[in-house]
Amino acid sequence: MATYAIGDVQGCFPELQRLLDKLRFDPSRDRLWFCGDLVNRGGQSLETLRLIHGLRESCVVTLGNHDLSLLAIALRRPDAQARVNPELREVLFAEDAPVLFEWLRSQKLLHHDEQLGWTMVHAGLAPMWTLRQAQRSAQEIERELSSPRHPRLLKNLFGNRPAAWSSRLQGVERLRASINTFTRMRYCDVQGRIDFEGKGIPGTQKPGMYPWFEVPGMRRRETRVVCGHWSALGRFAGLGIYAIDTGCVWGGQLTALRLDVEEPTYVTVNAEPHRKRPPGGED
Repeated sequence: MATYAIGDVQGCFPELQRLLDKLRFDPSRDRLWFCGDLVNRGGQSLETLRLIHGLRESCVVTLGNHDLSLLAIALRRPDAQARVNPELREVLFAEDAPVLFEWLRSQKLLHHDEQLGWTMVHAGLAPMWTLRQAQRSAQEIERELSSPRHPRLLKNLFGNRPAAWSSRLQGVERLRASINTFTRMRYCDVQGRIDFEGKGIPGTQKPGMYPWFEVPGMRRRETRVVCGHWSALGRFAGLGIYAIDTGCVWGGQLTALRLDVEEPTYVTVNAEPHRKRPPGGED
């Protein structure tokens, strides 16, 4: 039995198929952890969702910002949905869209495996969070997403305020701050205020901002963390953090990290030849 974490797929369906073949993935025996951003920009988001949904008994998913955005768009009027990009329209108007959306809403913001000693999130963790605090914050969101109240959360999902999580926050603001931390964070200051514009490699950030895993005085967590989201960072291993968004959708690689071994090992496949980074970067 093997357990692999897989970085941001973003609708790169052929690469995901090739990676699973290379892993010799056996759903009766092996487990897959997906770091989020299953959809958008790769061209085949519907096929990607259907594949992962079909393997759902063998998979764990933490939602990314693109996945949550898709769920929010699914609540809009059909005329508004028709204005999004063709790749997401294909998902929105698919016959099995209700099944896929219900399944997505039941996925996690944080996954922790005590036996393996690994935790997975899409983007990052607030510097003041212990593992237990992060789990509680994730569970608050997960309860809302999987409940009949989910439209209220998804309709108030977008926004950069508040910029930092605080135990004093309540209601939608508290949930939005947690979601921004789990799914959008790259750089933040010592109070956990996120720089939503900073997307480049470490060293390019504004003064007073730090990669979320290098903030001075941050809380220690006795767990290794695997995450995605930050393609400019690429493959990174240090400080107990393993970042595996290697920019497949931008012409890089799709990366799997084996977690159930003493020394984590990487397996990669190259992006399809037509993929390349457009002007303006990524999010």
